Amino acid sequence: MDLTFLVVIFLIGFIGSFISGMVGVGGSIIKYPMLLYVPPLFGIAAFTAHEVSGISAIQVLFASIAGVWAYRKGGYLNKSLIIYMGVAILIGSLIGSFGSKALPEDGVNLVYGILALIAAVMMFIPKKQIDDKPLNEVTFNKPLAAILALIVGVGSGIVGAAGGFLLVPIMLVVLKIPTRMTIATSLAVTFISSIGGTAGKIMTGQIEYGPAIIMIIASIIAAPLGAKAGSKMDTKILQGVLAVLILGTAIKTWLDIL
Repeated sequence: MDLTFLVVIFLIGFIGSFISGMVGVGGSIIKYPMLLYVPPLFGIAAFTAHEVSGISAIQVLFASIAGVWAYRKGGYLNKSLIIYMGVAILIGSLIGSFGSKALPEDGVNLVYGILALIAAVMMFIPKKQIDDKPLNEVTFNKPLAAILALIVGVGSGIVGAAGGFLLVPIMLVVLKIPTRMTIATSLAVTFISSIGGTAGKIMTGQIEYGPAIIMIIASIIAAPLGAKAGSKMDTKILQGVLAVLILGTAIKTWLDIL
């Protein structure tokens, strides 16, 4: 493991985790394509889609818990939403991560492309007055939240993402949760999801532990810094940042698939 490898993998983990803490996703929306496409540019051996999904899964576990810790104060964590969506997404991610072993490389990338496209479309749907609601008066459709989380869990378990990039638009657009509560709560649900995804990837031998450890160290440093930056930013800017990231990733993934 040479210095170039260490620096490149650390920077991928740092950048992805900083944005993860800032906008409330596990970071795989950024790290998945970066791990696929950046190392070969530096002459580092390319990772397969299965290796990338395994590294992403275990790294998201640490990035999301570091982000949640940073958001633990301020009343932004909706415990009811965490329970309903967390249990459902944990079941889904276990199913998806075990099933991913049977999928070919192109199949894993196709699932990722579909998830990113759906998330991109949802982020550009207008979100009217969701941030006008007091945090202690937030309500949501519990059965719908659980069903959507289960579906997200299966898809995210396949690609090694924890589904945060889909959870955020679902919470904003479908469940009408205020932006800052969405960011904090989605990180908590993402952490629960990543437990199932990581367990499945470990048991099916899909994790490269060297790069994963480098990414974990980067995550623990960067995610709280991102959360601190996000707490000071305007909610419209946060939504815009996430929308652009998801759209860019969806376009790049689909160009490669097609």
